[in-house]
Amino acid sequence: MITSLSPTLTEPMLISSMCSISATVAPPSLYSISLIHSPIKQRKAQSLRLRASSASLSIDVDVVTIPKKVLVPIGYGTEEIEAVVLVDVLRRAGADVTLASVEQKLEVEGSSGTKLLADVLISKCSEQVFDLVALPGGMPGAVRLRDCGVLEKIMKRQAEEKRLYGAISMAPAITLLPWGLLTRKKTTGHPAFFGKLPTFWAVKTNIQVSGELTTSRGPGTSFQFALSLANQLFGETTAKSVGELLLLRDGYQNPKIEEVNIIDWSLNHTPRVLMPVANGSEEVEVVTISDVLRRAKVDVTVASVERSLRITASQGTKIVTDKLIGEAAESAYDLILLPGGRAGSERLQKSKFLKKLLKEQQEAGRIYGATNSASTVLHKHGLLKEKRTAVYVSDTDGPASDQMIEGAEVVIDGNVITSLGLATVTNFSLAIVSKLFGHGRARSVSEGLVHEYRGNLKAS
Repeated sequence: MITSLSPTLTEPMLISSMCSISATVAPPSLYSISLIHSPIKQRKAQSLRLRASSASLSIDVDVVTIPKKVLVPIGYGTEEIEAVVLVDVLRRAGADVTLASVEQKLEVEGSSGTKLLADVLISKCSEQVFDLVALPGGMPGAVRLRDCGVLEKIMKRQAEEKRLYGAISMAPAITLLPWGLLTRKKTTGHPAFFGKLPTFWAVKTNIQVSGELTTSRGPGTSFQFALSLANQLFGETTAKSVGELLLLRDGYQNPKIEEVNIIDWSLNHTPRVLMPVANGSEEVEVVTISDVLRRAKVDVTVASVERSLRITASQGTKIVTDKLIGEAAESAYDLILLPGGRAGSERLQKSKFLKKLLKEQQEAGRIYGATNSASTVLHKHGLLKEKRTAVYVSDTDGPASDQMIEGAEVVIDGNVITSLGLATVTNFSLAIVSKLFGHGRARSVSEGLVHEYRGNLKAS
């Protein structure tokens, strides 16, 4: 990449579209060169020593990545699945993502009750330049975003300077339209708000890219939306690899939900669900399970096994839980569900309170389950004996392979439910809704999510 160096080189110079270089003479044969480079996956500066073949020059080169900067604003009533999936996917792709509150405080309660802790207040972002600003929907979240003057200025500048911006669900109609940012742009949005979009520019597609603007339909299309934005920022290869990591590859487009040893899960009262979480739990799974079940009118308690109500999930999202596990352990629950995340699962396994709760759950014949690597917690506590499972495919410490049902993303065996997790967690959550309330309730919830749920359970 460096073909020649002049002994008098003292000013910054551009040597490629990706790099800039500056040099100072000290002494005449030694050059200190600072190089700025922006490939995706390198997060830290790397130092290299190169020797030019045409002269005795010792060159120190510092390669420093400048990650793409992304802003995701949130407000009271923001759709938490949409916000968290955006943050999770784009961070996995290599973006520097800022979650900013448009409220007067960092803690923001989402539309289904999950409390997120933003990184900064939106005022801290007013003078920054972002490669992408992406708006989640939700009500009244989209209205709170619309009424934020600082965010309006940021978005209008983003559009004027032809940098990427996007919106999902209610945000295109409720937030971008009043700001005049949909003019002559093909746009999609949530079906319930589709009629508010400009008639001749509205399109019924899950993803619509129109110049710098990308729009999408709802929580059920959040992964597609986020991966489309990742593709525009980083390229198809990166977007594809992130999609595969999230289990969005072709083999999972037609979900396989299997049930063995069928029993009735229906109750004569509002189901009570406990979801224990820890630092390192998968935020997509935590938020999706609680959001979907709450939409179905399930009483969900998210409990921290840490010493604080606040946990930091696997991709850096900060979640404020409802209770500490010690307080939660004073009650009984119809279901206990463990979200995945390898680091989080290891911390869940160490909780004595949770171990006691799970043993009592099994002994009472009540329902329990896990997604992703959290199946290992159940396994190591002896709660998956003679149970068929759908274990996260890269987990070698979980149940024996003969327990797994090949190709299934969700498996129900009696009173135990397991899932591959990540992008399959919506079907896991809807399968629970279907078992508790019937397929009609699950289908109604899935329609609100704009998620195609083929949830007729297949008996093995």
